[in-house]
Amino acid sequence: MSVCGTPLPNSGARGRPATSAPAGACDAHMHILDPRFAHVAAVLPQATVADYRRIQALNGTSRTVVVQPRPFGTDNSVTLDAIRQLGRDCTRGVAVVRPDITDAELQALHDGGIRGIRFSLHTAVHAAVGFEMVEPLAQRVHAWGWHLQLHWSADQLLAHGPMLQRLPTPLVFDHLGRLPLPQGTAHPAFALIRSLLDQGRAWVKLSGAYLDTRRPHGQGYADTDAVARAWVRAAPERLVWGSDWPHTTETESKPDDAELFDLLAHWSGDEKVRQRVLVDNPAALYGFGPV
Repeated sequence: MSVCGTPLPNSGARGRPATSAPAGACDAHMHILDPRFAHVAAVLPQATVADYRRIQALNGTSRTVVVQPRPFGTDNSVTLDAIRQLGRDCTRGVAVVRPDITDAELQALHDGGIRGIRFSLHTAVHAAVGFEMVEPLAQRVHAWGWHLQLHWSADQLLAHGPMLQRLPTPLVFDHLGRLPLPQGTAHPAFALIRSLLDQGRAWVKLSGAYLDTRRPHGQGYADTDAVARAWVRAAPERLVWGSDWPHTTETESKPDDAELFDLLAHWSGDEKVRQRVLVDNPAALYGFGPV
């Protein structure tokens, strides 16, 4: 697929978004997979900073949050390098670390733009951390003002609900909370996340609509609307949007990045809410300066 005849990397975009990005708009969830930093036999797809700049140009976002990709484990060099290339003033990062990390190493990550750590545990593949590490690491990074970003299944969230309630750090739930469809908001994990949102202790990323949709590729994400709109109604001040580029889970056909960007307007139904999600909320969560 291409835009204006020019193929876009790791994207099925066929044209530009119907909606425009406000000044300071943030893509709060993407990954860089630069083969210069690979320590595994194969890291696919290749997704460099130069590639991502073209996605930025497509959607018009100017701020970015680089999330450490699973195949790179706890070597956050690829993420720190991406922050440096994209610009420290307009880019933040989410790292993956283990409890034996030193204070000096945490300081270096903070200085490099890291503002959170991720626990991607929905599957055991390439998992560099474990559930037993969540609480000890939350205690460590709380002093730095960081958050914990969780990519867990809805059932995993429920199983660890008591722990989540007692953690000292803010919590960021990936990809609409990964509520399975068609159950959606009827799944008990919705109430758990909603409780944490109501306490002002959590955030939800409006991203990854393709991860739980049951609709065939190319036929939109209408079955995710109810979940996304429920989050918008519940806590518009606690939501951020992310592209999830380069869509590493989608190996057959890549999503249309323009369509994914336009989903936010479809879900929010209000330009003031969209401004909040794209600009104001990520500025508060990640510590960006004034636009």
